Amino acid sequence: MGFKLSYLYARPDVNPVTLKARSIPLLNPVDIYGRVFFFSWFGFMIAFWAWYTFPPLVANSNIVSLCATLLVRLVAGPLCDKFGPRNVFGGLLLAGSIPLGLAPLVHNARGLYVSRFFIGILGGSFVPCQVWSTGFFDKNVIGTANALTGGLGNAGGGITYFIMPAVYDALAGAGYLPGQAWRLTFLVPLSMVITTGIALILLCPDTPTGRWRDRHLHGQRDGPLDLDKANSIVDVPGRITDRPDPSDTFEKSPAVAVAITIPIAGVEPPNTNNNNNNNNNQPATETVQPPTARELVRVALSPQAAFHALTYSCSFGTELAVNGVLAAYYAERFPRLSQTEAAGWAAAFGFLNVASRPLGGAISDLLYRRFSSPPSALWWKKGWVVACGVMAGALLILIGALNPGREGAMFGLVAIMALFAEAGNGANFSLVPHVHPQANGVLSGLTGAAGNLGGVLFAVVFRCMDGGTNYAKGFWIIGVVNLGVNLGVCWIPPLPKGQVGGR
Repeated sequence: MGFKLSYLYARPDVNPVTLKARSIPLLNPVDIYGRVFFFSWFGFMIAFWAWYTFPPLVANSNIVSLCATLLVRLVAGPLCDKFGPRNVFGGLLLAGSIPLGLAPLVHNARGLYVSRFFIGILGGSFVPCQVWSTGFFDKNVIGTANALTGGLGNAGGGITYFIMPAVYDALAGAGYLPGQAWRLTFLVPLSMVITTGIALILLCPDTPTGRWRDRHLHGQRDGPLDLDKANSIVDVPGRITDRPDPSDTFEKSPAVAVAITIPIAGVEPPNTNNNNNNNNNQPATETVQPPTARELVRVALSPQAAFHALTYSCSFGTELAVNGVLAAYYAERFPRLSQTEAAGWAAAFGFLNVASRPLGGAISDLLYRRFSSPPSALWWKKGWVVACGVMAGALLILIGALNPGREGAMFGLVAIMALFAEAGNGANFSLVPHVHPQANGVLSGLTGAAGNLGGVLFAVVFRCMDGGTNYAKGFWIIGVVNLGVNLGVCWIPPLPKGQVGGR
């Protein structure tokens, strides 16, 4: 299905089996799919903005915040599978608003650590953002959808550096003392976080069919599909790229509750007369199941979970760690730059997320549509994740080895490295929805938490290089890790053995 400009604002066609949208109505927040897409990225952007509102006056506070977010993401994943991502998303925003509102009371370093730890709750909103988006967009566009919501959301980290000083200046100009003005600035992100959390709960559904508890219902309709009246949802392996025929009908079977299936190349339809549940040709439903301890262990210990956790810990971990030292690296390498100029050039690294992360997801979707025969299409998606990681690692090594003395060379190499590292983030969460679809929240939480863990470990690497002053050596070492990890896991199949489309 080629791109049309109308896809940006028209009501999207939907997969008649899953009720997921086949295009992204980016400019149509009135449509239900456009509304969920809007609140997915906007809610994460507001959370990211508030997460970074508190200036990291003490270096260790940034690591403390990342550790807190790591823990929240681990918990948020299973909670999404149990209660639905919309409820978890709204809950995290409202819970995070409490320490955000108390932040102005901080007066010392200990208070800063405690405050940033609990404000780290807001960083966990990335997980429900991705899981919610996955539930509304079909597999032909899910990479782009997830990458856009993540990339636009990440822009909140850059927005805070523009909005908060402007608010502070306005309050100081109104006659408030500097200390008072600084504390009052927190009212702006606080009000936005609370308003957004309440709005997404009240204005959006859990799934395309409504309530989260009804997501497991299958084939409860006769006659033509009517999205406004539909009350069931089911997913199947593979994807559908043709427009739905309005005359299509689906027959219900009162005898057995099975997923409606369609013929897919290389996949046998289920034999409803066969009670053998171990039949590998029987497509398993992708309806998310409430997590159990056994399922958590099964997903966490699978090679596919290791692939996503390790590659995302490199790509997103690199982004977090480099973002934390880049301004200081520029200032140390180019003394003629003022602190403000160095910070401005460093901020460009984060703002590239608006383009590079969506590009990673879009290219992943393009490969999936181009090589449509399962499971080869997923191998191409996985290969793109690895390619991004290898290129990012090679460029990190190059930056560290050359330690460029010319601003143009340095800024150019860092920008290209950022392109691949951030594209790798989008590519990773383009493949995640295909793996363990019945436990998408669990896998998304594990992967997201691993990204934070990578950020912490790489931040420690930078701090250990000659007392935190040899940035070039830190780049070189992190590049070697990126290269080694991605090449080391490239052999892992994209899907677990026995899953439809796997081997």
